[in-house]
Amino acid sequence: MKTTLEIPDSLFRRAKSVAAERGISLRQFVTEAVREKLKITPRERPWLKHLGQLKHLRKEKNQIEKRVESAFEQIDREVWR
Repeated sequence: MKTTLEIPDSLFRRAKSVAAERGISLRQFVTEAVREKLKITPRERPWLKHLGQLKHLRKEKNQIEKRVESAFEQIDREVWR
């Protein structure tokens, strides 16, 4: 499939240079780079390793959620006229 990409000039020149050093076309270089970037599967979810670090804020999160719920339960009659 053909497409047009807009990337910074410096990045393009570097990619073209590295592709030439490796003896491959820019097309092949970009294809390999995208393939490599897409290797992370949804099951891996690298962000999960940081999730447990916020456990100490559970009480604060619950308090905020309660305040938001109570604020949205109130109807501003001026808005609904």
